[in-house]
Amino acid sequence: MPAQAARHWHPAGLPGFNAAPHALAEGLLLRCCGSRRWAERVAAHRPYPTLDALLAAADEAGYDLAVADLDEALGHETPALPPPDAPPAARTALRAAHAAYESGFGHAFVISLDGVPAGERLDRVLAGIRSRLGNEREEERAVAAEELRRLARTRLTRSVAGG
Repeated sequence: MPAQAARHWHPAGLPGFNAAPHALAEGLLLRCCGSRRWAERVAAHRPYPTLDALLAAADEAGYDLAVADLDEALGHETPALPPPDAPPAARTALRAAHAAYESGFGHAFVISLDGVPAGERLDRVLAGIRSRLGNEREEERAVAAEELRRLARTRLTRSVAGG
């Protein structure tokens, strides 16, 4: 399968993920979390009997990320965009908050918004950035790593289960 097609491949559920060639499974995993080591580890332990088993393996691999692996994963993240109908002042506030965060911590702000209603997401992102700007560097790395694990779970669930 050409590389372009592999970037957009979605399995036919967990059985499709389990049966996929290693490179396809790893490519899908890299879209969920940008750490090559994480993706290799999760892909190597297939087949998974259930989605919960896959998510548990993803969590375990996430907890075991070395500093360089976490840096790699965070380097693949992009700042959250405001909704298209956000007022200009909100867009400006979000850009300024992202810039302050990235300046202080050297990577994009990551936050899982799973379960947050669409109308509350912008406020949640702004509040999250503002509250986390006061963190010490190591404390923020731990918070960002946890948010990244939560994001990876959500992305993986959507990619494999189609949800």
